[in-house]
Amino acid sequence: MNFEELTKVIHTRKSTYAYDYANKKIEKETIEAIVTNALWAPTHLVTQPWRFVVLEGKHQLDLSEFMASYYRELYTEKQFSNERYEATKTYAKNATLIGIVFTPNKKAKLSEWEELAAVSCAVQNMWLSCTSLGLGSYWDSSPATLEYGKEYVNLEKDEQFLGIFFMGYKKENIPEPRRKRKSLSKKLSWNKK
Repeated sequence: MNFEELTKVIHTRKSTYAYDYANKKIEKETIEAIVTNALWAPTHLVTQPWRFVVLEGKHQLDLSEFMASYYRELYTEKQFSNERYEATKTYAKNATLIGIVFTPNKKAKLSEWEELAAVSCAVQNMWLSCTSLGLGSYWDSSPATLEYGKEYVNLEKDEQFLGIFFMGYKKENIPEPRRKRKSLSKKLSWNKK
């Protein structure tokens, strides 16, 4: 891969939500290849402070119903309409769900922010992998998703559930969103001493 190809993958990466996933299952080998790329994320002292859990079987509908109930209690009917409630009850039905678990390495004595940054890099590797394969994906760290993970994913004492990485084959003819970023001049400065 050259710089231009890499730049294109980075610039076309976006959040594609589960409503836009087709009814087509991602193959186990593809899932494993995507997660393998996550393992190559930068990590100080090679602590690899993460693990991933494929949530399969009834998790798709159970998560959807959990989210619908969670938001029904949190929001008013005006904020979360009956139509939205019903749609949310099947939201994840076509998604491959990967739980993201932070596993801090106490022996390494690294700061928590550095370890969490490594997990974020691992997830970005999965996201870029999905983009390069033409798959839709996004990282959901909403309160409902975090609660679901705490309740239904087996966590060790010091582990923390950081959300679910959703992946799926995209439906055809999804409109591309208009995406903008601030200019380089607003985000890059040069400090010469």
